[in-house]
Amino acid sequence: MAKPEKIPNDLRERKRQLTLDRIAEIGLKLFVENGYEMTTLDAIAAASGISRRTFFYYLKSKEDVLLAHEGGKFADALRPTFLKQSPKQSPIAAARKTFLALASTYETKESIVADRILRSIETLRLRKEALLVQAEEVLADAMYELWPDQTRRPTLRMDAMMAVGTLRIARENWRQEDAAHPLTHYIDEAFDLLEHKSKR
Repeated sequence: MAKPEKIPNDLRERKRQLTLDRIAEIGLKLFVENGYEMTTLDAIAAASGISRRTFFYYLKSKEDVLLAHEGGKFADALRPTFLKQSPKQSPIAAARKTFLALASTYETKESIVADRILRSIETLRLRKEALLVQAEEVLADAMYELWPDQTRRPTLRMDAMMAVGTLRIARENWRQEDAAHPLTHYIDEAFDLLEHKSKR
C-alpha cells in the first residue's frame, strides 16, 4: 500500500513567505499614505484580507512590518551566505564578500522607504540599532562555525563587530549621497578603508 504524500516543507514555507511579503508590502503602503502613527494594526490586517489573529501569526507588531523590509531578508540570508565562504581567507574578507552578495536586499524601493520611516521615529530607530547587534551575533556564530578553533573566538567576535560596523558606515554613506552609486560601491570603499587602517 502506497504511503500518503506529505506536503513538502519548502512549499509550506514558500506560501508562508508570500503571505508575509504581502502583509509587509500592504503595511508599508499604508504607512506612506496615512503616516506610521495613524496606521493601525487592524487596518493593515483588513487591507491584507486577514484577521488580527492571523496577523500575529506572521508578525508581532507594526514595527515588524518595517523591519521585514529593512533587514528581514538580509538577516535570514546572512548566516547561510557567509557559510558558503572559503575559510582560507580572513574573516573580514569573508564578511566583505557576504555583504556584497547581500547588498541588493537593502536596495529595493521598499527597503529605502522603510529605512526612512525607521530613522524618523526615536523608538523605531532603537529597534533598527538592535538589528545591527543581532547581525553581529549571527555573523560571529557563523565565523565560529567556519573557524571552529575555540582560541580564535575572542578575535572572531571582534572581526564580526568591525565587519558589521563597516557595513553600517557603508550604508550611511550610501544614504547621504542619495544612492549616487550602488551600495556595493560603498561597501568596497568602507572595507578598503578598514583594510588600509589595519595595515598602518
